[in-house]
Amino acid sequence: MRATPTVAGARFLGLGSFQPEHVVTNADLEKRVETDDAWIRSRVGIAERRIADADTSLTAMATAAGAAALTDAGFDPAGLDAVIVATCTMPNPIPNAAAQVATGLGANGVAAFDLNAACAGFSYATAVASDMIRAGSARHVLVIGAEKLSDWVDWDDRSTCIIFADGAGAALLGPADGEDEVGVGPVSWGSAGDHASTIRILGETTNKLHQEGQAVFRWATTAISPVALDAVERAGLTPADIDVLVPHQANLRIVEAIAKKLRRHGAREDMVVADDIVHSGNTSSASIPMALDHMRTAGRVRSGDVLLLVGFGAGLSYAGQVVVCP
Repeated sequence: MRATPTVAGARFLGLGSFQPEHVVTNADLEKRVETDDAWIRSRVGIAERRIADADTSLTAMATAAGAAALTDAGFDPAGLDAVIVATCTMPNPIPNAAAQVATGLGANGVAAFDLNAACAGFSYATAVASDMIRAGSARHVLVIGAEKLSDWVDWDDRSTCIIFADGAGAALLGPADGEDEVGVGPVSWGSAGDHASTIRILGETTNKLHQEGQAVFRWATTAISPVALDAVERAGLTPADIDVLVPHQANLRIVEAIAKKLRRHGAREDMVVADDIVHSGNTSSASIPMALDHMRTAGRVRSGDVLLLVGFGAGLSYAGQVVVCP
């Protein structure tokens, strides 16, 4: 049995991501539904998205992203205490993704469970992993956001097929170095179940994803910036301390609206804002960790940067927290 003494805090140790090779451009979608590049870019800001083939499973993408995060951290999977997979698109509820991913990584026998908070899933899972480390029930937890949304999209519905995509992103969390280190700040989270019907799988009819776009847009652009500001305050910081804003990549207009409101409350004009959605689409729980990994590779995020992560979406669940880039 692994010893898991109580520690003061948690931090990110490594990042990783995986995307399918197949790129679907706006021009490709023009051949199937009544739309065009200008229409798509003006409404959601997406130019292209990655779609997995039938032989690429959600668990395979999650395993690849998790392996990349472990390699980035230089960490042996045998040392893991837990694996959490945030997802809302598993084809079947049993067996869960996390146990399969853990075994695939060579960490068979560790605690493993899935968490479904839809697009806020990675933020929720990060909060749970951080609390596990703080409480002493684990020392090293691998958190993965993975989605195969293409299985649930109606490709003849232009309101959804232009938005969603596939992929996975991961972060390894471990104990912070000192008692005063803010590696992963306190979470600010909640839900709005009274709006649950605005994004849902119509299991009773088509078994496909349905979204009331305007209702979701209004909710996200009004309800999420206060969550972000609360997360900053809980971390004992101010908006001016934030180097990089990484909201869920739902829609570029939503991302820009959140950034604009944060700047009104003191965030710097040079605060970097994630815009991974342009080339990756909306990948739900995978979008935050994928964006982080892509931005770091591109040099837009550096070790030690103070990051504000904000997840929100179907459910309607939301969560925000401040973390330090590994």
